[in-house]
Amino acid sequence: MNDLLAFEQLTRYWSGMQWQANLLMLLHLLGATAMGLALGYERAYHGRAAGMRTYALVCTASCAVTIIVAYPLQWFGGHVAGGALPQFTDPTRVIQGVLTGIGFLCAGVIMREGMNISGLTTAASLWVASCIGIVLGMGFYLAAIGMTLLCASMMMWGAMLESKLPSHPAIHVVIIGAPTRRFEQQELADFASRIGYRFAPGSLSISYRDQCEEWRFVCTAQQNYRGQTLIRFASRINELPGVAEYKVTHARN
Repeated sequence: MNDLLAFEQLTRYWSGMQWQANLLMLLHLLGATAMGLALGYERAYHGRAAGMRTYALVCTASCAVTIIVAYPLQWFGGHVAGGALPQFTDPTRVIQGVLTGIGFLCAGVIMREGMNISGLTTAASLWVASCIGIVLGMGFYLAAIGMTLLCASMMMWGAMLESKLPSHPAIHVVIIGAPTRRFEQQELADFASRIGYRFAPGSLSISYRDQCEEWRFVCTAQQNYRGQTLIRFASRINELPGVAEYKVTHARN
């Protein structure tokens, strides 16, 4: 019986064939990250909930669990570290179970409050963590380390990159009028346009209570104001007559 902790057994995880497989996997992961960032930027540009980091993390993780299937002879250090795989063993069934189970956990961290969605990137990062564990468990140490560094970099600096690129951030606006004040949709659209925002009519909801109108809608900035998106709108809302109360929040997170 082979000694599983023998030095020559452990070094097989870093053999020439393992290096080649890991490097090819890293190239696939880099390509998936770039494609995910490109797709996510299109969503972020239009102020949608899932942005560059979420798309890149999901695309990278999906690539990771797919590409390891292409190198079955390199699983677990080329099978030599722990002997040949039994004929009845199918690691892909284990992978399927892990990803299905982690999906329920990811769904639990996504929260929605009005038009604001939070937790998408956290959910994607949890899914990535499970995929890193799968890649590492299959014996692809270099690919797992590279994927960890790649995804950690996206989570740390992806938001900074996204904020510097041209985009149209979205905000959620709640306006409560004075008792005798009656707003018009075109009036609000013209006001938003005048201060640099686009009114989204499909997001409009109107309620009436205590003799006051309450208007809820989403506006997208005509350009990326970065950290001033909310402040810019809130500082100008006093130019709209008859506003008793207002609330301005991000429409996505």
